[in-house]
Amino acid sequence: MRSFNRSLSATLALAAAIALVAAPQAFAAQVKVAQGLLEGTEEHGMQVFRGIPFAAPPVGALRWHEPRPAQSWPGVRKADKFGPACPQGRVEADGKLGADISEDCLYLNVWTPAKSGEKLPVLVWIYGGGFAAGRTSDPVFDGAALASKGVVYVSVAYRVGVMGFLAHPELSAENRKLHGVAASGNYGLLDMVESLKWVKQNIAAFGGDPRKVTIWGESAGAMAVSMLTVSPQAKGLFHGAISDSGGSFGAVRTPTAPGENLPPLAIAEQGGVTLAGKLGAGSLEALRAKGAGEVMAQTRGVAGVGWPVLDKWVIPDDQFVLYEKGKYNDTPILVGINSDEGASFSRTSDPAQFQAETKVRFGPVADRIFKAYPPDANGSIKQAARDVMREASFGWHTWVWARLQSERGGSPAYVYYMDQRPPYAADSRNADVAGVPHGAELPYVFQKLDLTPMPWTDADRRISDAMATYWTNFAKTGNPNDTGMPEWPAFTAKDQQRMVFKGTAQAKPYDNVAQLEAMDAYFAWRRTPEGQEFGKHGGNTNASPIGQR
Repeated sequence: MRSFNRSLSATLALAAAIALVAAPQAFAAQVKVAQGLLEGTEEHGMQVFRGIPFAAPPVGALRWHEPRPAQSWPGVRKADKFGPACPQGRVEADGKLGADISEDCLYLNVWTPAKSGEKLPVLVWIYGGGFAAGRTSDPVFDGAALASKGVVYVSVAYRVGVMGFLAHPELSAENRKLHGVAASGNYGLLDMVESLKWVKQNIAAFGGDPRKVTIWGESAGAMAVSMLTVSPQAKGLFHGAISDSGGSFGAVRTPTAPGENLPPLAIAEQGGVTLAGKLGAGSLEALRAKGAGEVMAQTRGVAGVGWPVLDKWVIPDDQFVLYEKGKYNDTPILVGINSDEGASFSRTSDPAQFQAETKVRFGPVADRIFKAYPPDANGSIKQAARDVMREASFGWHTWVWARLQSERGGSPAYVYYMDQRPPYAADSRNADVAGVPHGAELPYVFQKLDLTPMPWTDADRRISDAMATYWTNFAKTGNPNDTGMPEWPAFTAKDQQRMVFKGTAQAKPYDNVAQLEAMDAYFAWRRTPEGQEFGKHGGNTNASPIGQR
């Protein structure tokens, strides 16, 4: 996930510069929010506001602290530039952060086509990046095309990496004093919650309906969406959820593995103590006094930092268990995956390596996995390894999420499968990818195909428009369907269908149920006493492609 987002940003750097040069003339637009008066711009026939603070800067005593509400400002605040990205990526030798990166990073952006008196549905975008990277200023995430379909589009920033996800006993004690629960580590998720509170309070000023808010994320952002569906802090703040390639329904495992990424609080706290020791910080105050770059530079090799935590507060329990008990925020969901997700993470082609890694990863269920994911007709296991990765990390989570929602909730679930392979060049890194790799649906759904120089076809553009239309329809009504569109049936346990995006959009039954059931057998075993014990000291997966998050 992390490598894909870095390569995406690099690929689009030139496109971003071209877009800036070719941008249409912008005119001023003003809106009053709770904190003061904002002046944005008018572009593409709509109002755009960039760099709106939704929380106080998380610096000093507010580093590794739940976000505080944004402060008021005097006069008119310009909202015509994106805020800086949260600390991420490489740190300079002198400990300084890169350009356009700052701890003062909790800003959101709004694109609104609303006319006076309108109350349009709201679509809130949460970027991916392995919880280690991501920024709202990525040109793919420009909201003009989606907003033009009749929604208010909002993109939000959140703290990533060790600055957003650090647990420590002193931080947990601090939370106990404030909230009565010893918990820490999920500050990036709390940023999302704070942004949704801001949206609820202020979005009507932009012509948005605070009673129709849909959260939407991809990759780590999609995992975050699934986490927000069980978070008590997010209750009542959204009314629909969209997940592109994500979910967090696996049990706790140490060390973590694909699909089982959440460390328990005790392990995460140990990671925080180890990091503080490396930094020579004997107190929480000393730790907060360290430069962000210095902190980030010392995280290498420290387990349990930089990822959400099963803290029993923001994330109350194993998400699968919470859904089985009906203890979650019940809204309509639209969830799905790409056909070749595993190609972005697994390049395994050695059968012996695949056998060894699979036995370590799946324990006594490995033989069933081998049977469900056999070599191809030529004896190659390359695609099988990719598909195992796809299912363990994304496919099973989407499938079980839809199943649990349809069985335990009152709201419908809609599932998709993206199989419109981009027209990669013969010398491209993805030339050997059979389907759609991780993240490759984003230019389609955002209608940003032209940002990437490829020989796009009419079929690509049809799929792009269909996805953008279905996603915005869902934000409007909780149902992606509309007149003139191919019917997208809701998923049920008895009628397991999903919308397949390839050539044209059409609903089809699942064609990999046997693989999903094999993966389901593994995740079910992991919740038995034997499987729970296995999860406490599962084999070291960190050295293999199958072990990457």
